[in-house]
Amino acid sequence: MSNIRIFYPEKLSINLETNLDKSQSYYLLKVMRIKRGDTISVFNKTGEWKSIITETIKSIVYFKVTEQLRQKEIEQEIWLAFSPIKSNYFNFMIQKATELGVTKFLPIISERTIVRKINNERLNKIIIESCEQSNRINVPSIEKSQSLEKFLSDNLDINLIFGDLNTKNKKIKFYNSKPNCLLIGPEGDYSSNEIKKILNYKGSQSIKLSDNILRSETAVISALSVINYLQN
Repeated sequence: MSNIRIFYPEKLSINLETNLDKSQSYYLLKVMRIKRGDTISVFNKTGEWKSIITETIKSIVYFKVTEQLRQKEIEQEIWLAFSPIKSNYFNFMIQKATELGVTKFLPIISERTIVRKINNERLNKIIIESCEQSNRINVPSIEKSQSLEKFLSDNLDINLIFGDLNTKNKKIKFYNSKPNCLLIGPEGDYSSNEIKKILNYKGSQSIKLSDNILRSETAVISALSVINYLQN
């Protein structure tokens, strides 16, 4: 299998002949120095396909699909509900969470959220690049920002795993029958009123990730590592 993986959002099938977009073509031509006759892998939620570069015209790469390498994968739903944080840490968190198997990102605007506007287009680009690098087929979705109250009221059948600074519990239950959603608070944590609402949510379970106070992105990586361990 080629170690160059490119996300292609449209339908893929054997003998399909098509082209990549301008930015993907630039990456292959200028960064990876790919040329006519080389092979790459293209993927989306339907699977992964071996393809051959057929030509380049005006800096656009054209390819032909020759073989299916992997079929559609069924993943356990792992959601990440989080409060947006400062840009550099935020990008890192999204990248690592994608590598660790998150299937849906849900930005939560809480009372103490500092960053209240996010660039979903930019985050989606980071998500796709992380999938290309980490050998994932399914690309996680990212929802529009929402309030904590709306998040809790709209998602009534999830296993809510709450990173809680105030609990002593260090064990969680993991379910295969419904989405497991990790909820991580903002810098400064949730307010006492918000914590009460979270703990009153049916199916909520708190977990103390460390005896130390963790940065949001560290808490996310730590908790997702535990969830990955339990899942396997």
